[in-house]
Amino acid sequence: MGWAEAKFERLGLWVPVLAVLLLGACQARPIPDSSPLLQFGGQVRQRYLYTDDAQETEAHLEIRADGTVAGVARQSPESLLELKALKPGVIQILGVQTSRFLCQGPDGRLYGSLHFDPEACSFRELLLEDGYNIYQSEALGLPLRLPPHRSSNRDLAPRGPARFLPLPGLPPAPPEPPGILAPEPPDVGSADPLSMVGPSHGRSPSYTS
Repeated sequence: MGWAEAKFERLGLWVPVLAVLLLGACQARPIPDSSPLLQFGGQVRQRYLYTDDAQETEAHLEIRADGTVAGVARQSPESLLELKALKPGVIQILGVQTSRFLCQGPDGRLYGSLHFDPEACSFRELLLEDGYNIYQSEALGLPLRLPPHRSSNRDLAPRGPARFLPLPGLPPAPPEPPGILAPEPPDVGSADPLSMVGPSHGRSPSYTS
């Protein structure tokens, strides 16, 4: 058998191996879901819901410890909210400070509840062209409106602002670890200015001042 025939024979032995390697490399793999609608599942954001509808009201939505919902001019611990996606386009809103869910009654009034009720506490988030959002009760279809600062008739549903700008909110900074105390200056008048010797008990009287 000539040299050329031996070379082709050796190459022929590699063909099955190369075929197996190529088959493994080309084997179909599942493609991760890249749908923009599904990437928000379980997403959690901390935001301040700010509104300035028609420049008449400038306030941040606040869920207070007693369950009332109001608007405050400045950001506060009770106005920091956690927006969590329940499903595409639908969220729940939780007060970080008070651990109360933002809910809406059949008359449109807002309140904070310690328990999550899917019927009352789920809101559909709609993005407007100007960057503001509108939140609607998923069950009732009513818009989430900030209670007006002053209301002359408590029997009427609130007609306050309904456009909100979610402003990024940061959780409180963790407490800093206690600092290391600086060493006391050496006592130059002592026989042991650098405190090289242990406590006074059990040491030679010659080290006492």
